[in-house]
Amino acid sequence: MITRRNLLKLFGAGVLAGVSLGGYAFGIEPMLRLGVQRYALTPPRWPAGLKLRLAIVADPHACEPWMSAGRVAQIADMTNMLEADAILLLGDYVATHRFTRAAVPAKDWSQALARLRAPLGVHAVLGNHDWWSDKQAQEKRLGPVFGQLALEDVGIPVYENEAVRLEKDGHGFWLAGLADQIAFWPNRGRGEEGFIGLDDLPGTLAKVSDDAPVILMAHEPDIFPDVPDRVALTISGHTHGGQVRLFGYSPVVPSAFGNRYAYGHVVEGGRNLIVSGGLGCSIMPVRFGVPPEITLVDLGADT
Repeated sequence: MITRRNLLKLFGAGVLAGVSLGGYAFGIEPMLRLGVQRYALTPPRWPAGLKLRLAIVADPHACEPWMSAGRVAQIADMTNMLEADAILLLGDYVATHRFTRAAVPAKDWSQALARLRAPLGVHAVLGNHDWWSDKQAQEKRLGPVFGQLALEDVGIPVYENEAVRLEKDGHGFWLAGLADQIAFWPNRGRGEEGFIGLDDLPGTLAKVSDDAPVILMAHEPDIFPDVPDRVALTISGHTHGGQVRLFGYSPVVPSAFGNRYAYGHVVEGGRNLIVSGGLGCSIMPVRFGVPPEITLVDLGADT
């Protein structure tokens, strides 16, 4: 028999469960958890004998209290412990959501990232929030944004439709960095209907001057259908894995492709994409089922 007392107990249990889940999603998972998500693969036509380890730091969205400069420094130190050959920074260093106590100045989060060390260097691209947060850049439709300047001030190169050739153990490979695909908000007064991107995929790949494998850094994964099989691996962030992810599904993903490129290792037509779950939060300071991560990719591990 269902009594008033039993109903009150059920209601109380439901409220307690809701409060507990909310506390976890808004406090524990985004602020206190940090893991390493590992992938190992050998893309088609990967050179025999080339073993390459990449550590990926994506979407920190530095702000108080969710992602302080101190936490960014801790993430950098943990990344260094993974002993990667190269470290890739995938953009969105800046937080633009409202639920912050204070912004973290660019000089502070860039100094924290300056702790990163790798034999083949630290390499960066920008994300949409790095552009959206710079009002002057939005008005002029022109960079460099303050986030790029902060990174370059600490010696971290930022690639805007550029490619650089690196070498390990006598094997060359290219690291290409694509400019952001939704850098500028539309100006209705100018008749603009959608976001304006700065990305130039053909121009970027035209800078690759030999047949060594190419690794493409692209903040948003939506470029992937246009990436030719000449590219061995595309690495993206932006989605945060949807921030809320249950049973492999995210109800809200900032991508025109929904869950198709929300998170993880995607293979289409023999082409490889890895989407990092990233570190920070956007829109709302919540993560549930997709805790902050450093992404570690071992290429050629089985060659």
